Amino acid sequence: MAMTIEDKLGLNRFNVDGTPHIEINGNYDDQTLKERLVMACPAKLYTLREDNTVDFNYEGCLECGTCRVLTGGRIVKSWDHPIGGMGVAFKKG
Repeated sequence: MAMTIEDKLGLNRFNVDGTPHIEINGNYDDQTLKERLVMACPAKLYTLREDNTVDFNYEGCLECGTCRVLTGGRIVKSWDHPIGGMGVAFKKG
């Protein structure tokens, strides 16, 4: 039986140290861009709250850069690779 994308993502390992490598502006006012960001993250780490702010959970980040490219510095204020030895370790292609 073929593995689903969720099964493959579940095999990844994440090593985090409490220092987010992405900083966001959760109060950005463009609703359309917020919704696109939430939908575009392949790890589903962005959420739109009831008060219309954006939350981000960096611990499961796949480090793909989609959020950085999509928002062009408007919601994602800074994006850096995690420091050496931290971040995602892919286990299944």
